[in-house]
Amino acid sequence: MRRILILGSTGSIGTQALDVIRANRDRFEVVGLAAGRDRDGMQAQADEFGVTETALGAVDAERLVRSVEADVVINGITGSVGLGPTLAALESGAFLALANKESLIVGGPLVTKLAAPGQIVPVDSEHSAIAQCLRAGDAAEVRRLVLTASGGPFRGRSRDRLQDVTPREALAHPTWDMGRVVTTNSATLVNKGLEVIEAHLLFGIPYDRIDVTVHPQSIVHSMVEFVDGSTIVQASPPDMRLPISLSLDWPHRVAGVGEPLDWTTASTWTFEPLDEDAFPSVALAKQVGVAGDTYPAVFNAANEQAVDAFHEGALPFLGIVETVARVVDAHERPSELTRESLAAAERWARDTADRLIAAR
Repeated sequence: MRRILILGSTGSIGTQALDVIRANRDRFEVVGLAAGRDRDGMQAQADEFGVTETALGAVDAERLVRSVEADVVINGITGSVGLGPTLAALESGAFLALANKESLIVGGPLVTKLAAPGQIVPVDSEHSAIAQCLRAGDAAEVRRLVLTASGGPFRGRSRDRLQDVTPREALAHPTWDMGRVVTTNSATLVNKGLEVIEAHLLFGIPYDRIDVTVHPQSIVHSMVEFVDGSTIVQASPPDMRLPISLSLDWPHRVAGVGEPLDWTTASTWTFEPLDEDAFPSVALAKQVGVAGDTYPAVFNAANEQAVDAFHEGALPFLGIVETVARVVDAHERPSELTRESLAAAERWARDTADRLIAAR
């Protein structure tokens, strides 16, 4: 039986992880829970699963990771505040089921150098798909990784038609029900840019061998192209419980987690090239990833400020990525990469983004 510690237990990832565990009590035991602000919701979960070790907020979540013995730590915290818990989980020796992509992207080498081979198991559907496809061949046989994107609510729109996008429109994602920041990131495709950086850090494939294709049906969650011309895809209905279940007991599968595709019904899957003129965020993310050090942290922090400004009416939709690009361009790398220099870079990025937005 695997002992599971869930960070972000009242959020989307946490509640779905508990759904999987609830149906497999003979396989998983919840030994700790941490939530952001919903104390009552977390306590109800603790009562149901007989959990005595709980925490509220990212700082206490990090302390919880260091004090509770677990086989798997699910980091479903939102934002770069998840870096501390990510590092603590890796130091504990537990498997890290990583849904908090920001901690890997911001932490970069701090995280990858600390992780033992195979210790980080991705929860994002795209990276879980790649991890599954990679079991079909050796790392040296990989030609490229291909991440799929739904295209968000503005798929097919030209840049000119994105000028007057409203926050309500940006939150109308066609497939996934996510929070404000992640949903907006999916509309700008910043989220896909972050996933490109994450894929590089997880799998060690150079950025020029990581592509993005638009697949609006969200059935193929990503794919791996091998040197012999074969492409292995992972396909399933869009249900996060599948990658979550895999992260709980990787590489073993949990029966009955989701429904398979119905091959008796006619369906069409389409793939389209990414319009980098309308959505320049992926190309910018690759530049940031190649630069490394604190640049991904600056990219992420500036974007969070810009997204908030957009929803407050202080910035147009296209101004989100434009602001991020200006902040990244003004950044100077520190002499040393540490948690302190990362925190300082994030503060600088937020302040600089705020000044640029106020000056518009």
